[in-house]
Amino acid sequence: MPVYEREVRVAAPLDEVWEFHSTSRGLVDVSPEWMHLRVEATRGPDGESDPAVLEKGSVVEASMRPFGVGPRQQWVSEIVARGESEDSAMFRDIMTEGPFPEWSHTHRFRADGEDTIVSDHVEYELPGGPLGELAGPFGVVGMEPMFRFRHRKTKELLEP
Repeated sequence: MPVYEREVRVAAPLDEVWEFHSTSRGLVDVSPEWMHLRVEATRGPDGESDPAVLEKGSVVEASMRPFGVGPRQQWVSEIVARGESEDSAMFRDIMTEGPFPEWSHTHRFRADGEDTIVSDHVEYELPGGPLGELAGPFGVVGMEPMFRFRHRKTKELLEP
């Protein structure tokens, strides 16, 4: 399965960066406008609507319409892992419905002095069966601009 990875240093404390990324609002705030992302609903692990924090078992239902072209694509993600310690934190979401046959995104946050290192690790499979499998390594072409934007926006929103 192809893998995409990217990391960025954010000049902000771990607790602030972690808190920001622990909400569906954070997801919307770091998504490029050209994705036309909408969070349709969020549910906590106990079924609570719009939880303050996305804990393990939370579900995010979103839709997007990249570049405003074509019908809106549905994307449902579940937080399947979440953990934190004094100097690091992480969560992993998997796509349960959406355009990719497989999608697992691990978000890691590590304190480095007063800064935070934000790392993204995505394992994915492109649609299209055998053709998508052949094109898998080229998925970076679509992911790089999105993650570059997300990291730049995280810095913009959280750095003093």
